[in-house]
Amino acid sequence: MEEAIKKADILIEALPYIKKFHKKIFVIKYGGSILGEERVRKSVLEDIAFLKFAGIRPVIVHGGGPNITEKLKASSIETDFFQGMRVTDKKTLKVVEHELNHLNSLIAKEIESHSVKAKEFLKKDRLLKVNKKKADVDLGYVGEVVDFDKVTLEKAVVENIPVICPMGVSKKGEAFNINADEAAYFLASKLSAEKLVILTDVLGVMRDSKNEESLISTINLSQIEDLIKEEIVSKGMIPKIRAAASAVSSGVRKAHIVDAKIPHALLLEIFTDQGISTEIIK
Repeated sequence: MEEAIKKADILIEALPYIKKFHKKIFVIKYGGSILGEERVRKSVLEDIAFLKFAGIRPVIVHGGGPNITEKLKASSIETDFFQGMRVTDKKTLKVVEHELNHLNSLIAKEIESHSVKAKEFLKKDRLLKVNKKKADVDLGYVGEVVDFDKVTLEKAVVENIPVICPMGVSKKGEAFNINADEAAYFLASKLSAEKLVILTDVLGVMRDSKNEESLISTINLSQIEDLIKEEIVSKGMIPKIRAAASAVSSGVRKAHIVDAKIPHALLLEIFTDQGISTEIIK
């Protein structure tokens, strides 16, 4: 009986959030090593299906960096990075597209195993419009999103869970690879999303990376650059927190950096009073 009452209490705690977020858009960026771990992936996608059944409108933007790197190594194709971005020539781009298409199909299939419809968006669908990304070095076929097919995506958000591959096409019809964090931030901003959720493999932003008790649960925009200067935020966390900050600056209500390795972390962060990760607010 006590166990049943505890479960009922959890549902009651979630109720105000379910009401508040009804029909609201959540853009969820999902990639990295946690995409390749079957146990973690199945738990994450089950949570996202739950969001849809709860009346929320999730949009998934996925990455695939580790899968791409592994495939490039197997094909003896050298790859370089500049400020966290993969320098992409034509051979690399072909591998990138192949791996991203495979992951997109896998995510959509596993979502649909929960009786929720998924809508795949690949490069060929021309959802994302891009320009070649400018940097201090030539990045090759790396683009930045400048526009998207809003009508098509807004329709898909209502009817399905969109699963978006981070590749786009320029006005000249050329294909480009896109940083998935940047694509997620752009779409969250333009869709007036309630939340941008960046799933990762660490608990969130911690003052001491070896001490989970040092987790910073809430960060406002004015603190971010100081945290980077102090190297509390470093390496791969920098583009994530900057994407989160850009989204919040552009009108997204909140951004969250969530450890996907924790079972049902997404639900715990969104539907409980305490939360378990780091949120970024204005």
